[in-house]
Amino acid sequence: MDTELASMLGAAARAARVRMGLTQADVAERIGMASEVYGRLERGHMLPSVQNLRRLCVVLNVPPHQLLGLGDELAAPPPGKDKSSGKSREDDTPEMRRLLRNLRKLSPVQLKLMNLVASAMQQKKK
Repeated sequence: MDTELASMLGAAARAARVRMGLTQADVAERIGMASEVYGRLERGHMLPSVQNLRRLCVVLNVPPHQLLGLGDELAAPPPGKDKSSGKSREDDTPEMRRLLRNLRKLSPVQLKLMNLVASAMQQKKK
């Protein structure tokens, strides 16, 4: 079990539950789980099944990316944007995705240097 993920998920579930003014027993009952088991989940001692994760998202009114600690950048795009509109984006190519993965690993200084190189390459092109 990924203890870091379990702790993150438990803390997010607890925060959402408290925000809604529910008890652990309330949430456990609504998702069909024993209170003791739900308590272990909130303490980060276990991960829910996919079905229970879905139920938890519905009951707590929290998107799954938030419970999983993935941040808003991984949320589904709004309707009518990108892939849902049928238009292809440049960063949908395997080469662009590979480049973006590598760029994300760079330090701020390295990223600045890469930006300068890319700018210089564009200037030569013109």
